[in-house]
Amino acid sequence: MAKAVHSMIRVLDETRALDFYDRAFGLKVADRIDFESFTLVYLANPQADFELELTINKGRSELYDLGDGYGHLAFVVDDVDAEHARMTEAGLAPRKLVDFRNGDAVVARFFFIADPDGYQIEVIGRGGRFR
Repeated sequence: MAKAVHSMIRVLDETRALDFYDRAFGLKVADRIDFESFTLVYLANPQADFELELTINKGRSELYDLGDGYGHLAFVVDDVDAEHARMTEAGLAPRKLVDFRNGDAVVARFFFIADPDGYQIEVIGRGGRFR
């Protein structure tokens, strides 16, 4: 059986990205590998083994074109209302909270937030299939 270990995104400004992912999700640098033309930074927190890999291409000055194929990353939190309030207070500009329903059944309560490079991140309240 395969085990998912990380997802990679390209970021323009390493410092801004590290600050955002730390303040928003408590992700810290687990490893940093520097190459001649790029750097890989692996971010993690104690909640899961899954990591976010940031790729920083040296010498790049323009934001990446995210295209129309990228969807989003998702994080599960214990109290989505408290996280929304915390991120709002921290100036991270989360979008509105949503109660996602299928008929009368609540599927999830969530909000989206964008990182400094424009990547969309869904923050979901723990419950149901989101453990």
